[in-house]
Amino acid sequence: MWKVSISATGPCCCISPPIPTSISFHSPNHNTTTEEKTQSFKNRRPQNTQIITTKNPTKRVFFLDVNPLCYNGTKPSLPSFTHWVSLFFSQVSLQDPVIAVLDGEGGSDFRRQILPSYKAHGKKFIRNTTWVSSHTAYITHILENCNVPVIRIKGWEADDVVASLVDQVLKLGLGFRVVVGSPDKDFKQLISEDVQVVMPAPKLGRWSFYTMRHYMGQYKCDPSSDLSLRCILGDEVDGVPGIQHLAPGFGRKTALKLLKKHGSLEKLLEAAAVRTVGRQYAQDALVEHADYLRKNYEVLRLRKDVDVHLEEEWLTKRDNCNDSAVLSSRIRNVKG
Repeated sequence: MWKVSISATGPCCCISPPIPTSISFHSPNHNTTTEEKTQSFKNRRPQNTQIITTKNPTKRVFFLDVNPLCYNGTKPSLPSFTHWVSLFFSQVSLQDPVIAVLDGEGGSDFRRQILPSYKAHGKKFIRNTTWVSSHTAYITHILENCNVPVIRIKGWEADDVVASLVDQVLKLGLGFRVVVGSPDKDFKQLISEDVQVVMPAPKLGRWSFYTMRHYMGQYKCDPSSDLSLRCILGDEVDGVPGIQHLAPGFGRKTALKLLKKHGSLEKLLEAAAVRTVGRQYAQDALVEHADYLRKNYEVLRLRKDVDVHLEEEWLTKRDNCNDSAVLSSRIRNVKG
């Protein structure tokens, strides 16, 4: 049994009335879509709230991946969270809608069942939910009082929830540009003309946008190949081994060449099963280790089937009148 608790829009000095909202979803497994709403955003919207219903490519909606912001280097840090959120609201999102997502309890479990080494070594501290879970009330209070809905779903990582909601936004066809706020490279697989990533840059002291143009300049391939490329090369931080230790010489250059020709990992594996697609070492590796690569794919791909529904009110213009007071008071309290 898993439960989703979503709270949004606390009291605001400039909007009346407030929108006290709590939504709960209950489901016995990932494949069930039964939904129970204890309260709804609908019909609780302030009269001056703007719902964006026409196509306008300049309109943006932001998804904030909260867990990574709660660390300074490898150490948990509430000041780090308030610092990056403050910069995010004041320099990046402004009054554009923001949806915050936290990792759910046991979010890595189903991937670890597929690949036991997944995040088993603890190097990827930003996905260690224990400390963040113990400070959820503090984090949620800040975001709610800045008029940001907060989502945390048991059994799912924030990555999957964000990917599912991004997919729903794009399917609305309202012309939104989606921006994911996170340092996590996993989100690069979502990058397109309509989806960007904005990452905290500690050395620069600001957030930095990462777009399709940046991706193609860095990797010399289309972002649509990102997931397939990582399946072949592996992800050391996530504990997902690549194919190099099984087939020495099968590196980035070979992988990029084959993916540019075939488009995706699955098409490459299907082609290798019936004909020669490259040099013998590459051909042998793709045939002998096809199941291994498909397992990597299941672990590394962001899921878009999380049972969470995008509410219309989450796409409204965000009232930012509380930001300065809420964040400055929290920064003082933490330092004190």
